[in-house]
Amino acid sequence: MIISRTPFRVSFFGGGTDYPAWFQENTGATLATTIDKYCWITCRYLPPFFDHKSRIIYSKMEHVKSINDIEHPSVREVLRFMKVQEGIEIHHDGDLPARTGLGSSSAFTVGLLNVLYALKGRMVSKEQLASEAIYVEQEMCRECVGCQDQVLAAYGGLNYIEFGGSNHLRVTKVTLSSDKLFELQGHLMLFFTGFSRMASEIAKHQIKNIPVKKQDLKELHQMAKEGLRCLDKHDWIRFGKLLDKGWLIKRQLSDKITTPHVDEIYTAAKKAGALGGKLLGAGGGGFVLIFAEPGRHAAIRKRLKNFLEIPFRFESLGSQIIFYQPDSGKVK
Repeated sequence: MIISRTPFRVSFFGGGTDYPAWFQENTGATLATTIDKYCWITCRYLPPFFDHKSRIIYSKMEHVKSINDIEHPSVREVLRFMKVQEGIEIHHDGDLPARTGLGSSSAFTVGLLNVLYALKGRMVSKEQLASEAIYVEQEMCRECVGCQDQVLAAYGGLNYIEFGGSNHLRVTKVTLSSDKLFELQGHLMLFFTGFSRMASEIAKHQIKNIPVKKQDLKELHQMAKEGLRCLDKHDWIRFGKLLDKGWLIKRQLSDKITTPHVDEIYTAAKKAGALGGKLLGAGGGGFVLIFAEPGRHAAIRKRLKNFLEIPFRFESLGSQIIFYQPDSGKVK
């Protein structure tokens, strides 16, 4: 039996510039971090004592006799990609709900690749995990997804990631002292809006709008660079105000990104003293990130008392194999 643990992510700047439809002709960059909320995948060879060959357990349970019978697109295509012939049991658990803007789908794909490589007795690089997850999601599953989520899930930590051109998928670790990292974390709050959405459908609409939103996307790219400069200077006030500016631009990329409900939450946080924030992920619902000076948190918490706040910390390890007993369930 093998268990992988793969982190979810919080993206600050540059979302939308990591889609191939954008960076194939332009360049993009994102500034984001992984957090201590995880996708957990348990995997083993399934003993051949059952009518079914493989069992996949997530929000539903699948018992299948062949890979072609699997409904879960990522599981089906990853098993095809890995050329798995044996019967497999896969069990998924998530610390936070799926489809809420935290990159959970890509964390699942990265974690599944990692656990299956371990089951085969191989340890692969973070770069390989990220690039193969991108290939599976974009080319095999034909999902409308970008490239930042897979990279973040694989690498972990606070990263500045460049897309397109000669530096395509160049990952730069953002180095802050532990004290400054703690200060940055201390400005952040995460609230659940109470509903989720299908990111791929919203992303499809956003991608369709790229030809008429080029100036907005160029500005979002520049804001990722500016956000990096703010971190270097420890200018938290500027960082928060930049988040606010970025959200105002991002919500214009598609009329499906925000909702009146989300706008109400964000406006309430701003009135209570927040410097900025954003809806995480492609849009439509899920988690709202709020950036405010620590002294303002109590007032914001009171104003948003009807919404679930999720405490979190940054993490820096990326996808990990945390339990390794490869022959469990295998019958020779």
